[in-house]
Amino acid sequence: MRGHLQGLLFLNFVTLLWGTTFVVVKDAVDVLHPSAITFARFLVASLFFLPFLKGVSPRLWGVGLEMGFWLWAGYATQAIGLQYTSASRSAFITALNVILVPVFMGLLGRRVNPVVWLSAGMAITGVGLLSNDGAPPNVGDLWTILCALTYAIYILRLEAHAKSFTALPLTAVQVLGVLPFAVLWMLWERPALAPETFPWISIIYLGVITTAATTWLQTLGQGRVTAPEAAIIYSLEPVWASVFAFLWLNERLGSQGLAGAMLAVMATLLAQWRPAMWTQLRGGPKKP
Repeated sequence: MRGHLQGLLFLNFVTLLWGTTFVVVKDAVDVLHPSAITFARFLVASLFFLPFLKGVSPRLWGVGLEMGFWLWAGYATQAIGLQYTSASRSAFITALNVILVPVFMGLLGRRVNPVVWLSAGMAITGVGLLSNDGAPPNVGDLWTILCALTYAIYILRLEAHAKSFTALPLTAVQVLGVLPFAVLWMLWERPALAPETFPWISIIYLGVITTAATTWLQTLGQGRVTAPEAAIIYSLEPVWASVFAFLWLNERLGSQGLAGAMLAVMATLLAQWRPAMWTQLRGGPKKP
């Protein structure tokens, strides 16, 4: 129970830190290409984990490369999306990954409660309202939906690996595993790098706090908490993102967008609500 509580606390703190990411990346993409942002933040993060790579097995390196791909895909698509959409909209669309987790579990053959399918419809409706709040849907929304898809896969795969490996080495190989994909992307895009406009503070913050620290805490947390439980906690991310977007970017959700956002959050919570919890709320007996 103590370990489970620690996992919940770790993941709650992760969502708060993630909430700041949208604002920082939104500012950074104004002066730096997403491929350069992704490479730079993971290069900074990887420096912190080099001491934990000693004695890493070939099997763990393979896991790191797999997890690195899903991490890279999630961070990259999010950064691209933020070139075209607002930080608040990006955060709430990204939150769809907590719906996609049980959906993917069902596709893999695990039993999924019908409530999940109801919540999926609610989430799609909510995102539709949110995406039409004051501005038409844009290509950034599509990129961010792709981010939600890839990150849902990452959450499921992390649940499987976090129970088999020690947190620090697993985190280290994940972060290092992102770099090959980030380098190839940057070489493909060939972004212009101007030292005088390079967002050093943003990159250091992204690398140290919202990449190195959050990946480690997430790995620790998901070693103690199941993927569905983690998904409930991750639904807090867009709430924090909207708070920071309001404070730093003066972004405001209109009434339609606010309704869509609330519907999306309600859907994520409903999707993960356990049947036993419904029974207890109705006053029914607890199962032994």
